[in-house]
Amino acid sequence: MPGYPIPEPYCWDESFKVFYETLDAEHKGLFEGIFKCNAARGDADALASLAAAVKAHFATEEAMMSKAKYDELPAHKELHDAFVAKLSGLSAPLADDTIKFAMSWLVDHIMDTDFKYKGKL
Repeated sequence: MPGYPIPEPYCWDESFKVFYETLDAEHKGLFEGIFKCNAARGDADALASLAAAVKAHFATEEAMMSKAKYDELPAHKELHDAFVAKLSGLSAPLADDTIKFAMSWLVDHIMDTDFKYKGKL
């Protein structure tokens, strides 16, 4: 994936819109979850909350793709599964490189991978 700039402060803005209200709202929540983990790196509850939000969002997005018979669902799901596996292996406190990875992954995933389904779900 290309390296899109990480917003500062780290939050969702209109440039991340996929134009599906539910998905945009969930993306905002993922930004907030990563922001909270960054602010409180030793907070295991913040990490658990982020992991739960990520899993719920991926389930929503994948269900929408499946319903729309989106042909890139299998490859998209592989990226989701890899991110969930990475999150599942983490524990607080979170290291700088872990936070940077999560921030970059979400930005790149939305801007590169999610933008491909705009208008197709």
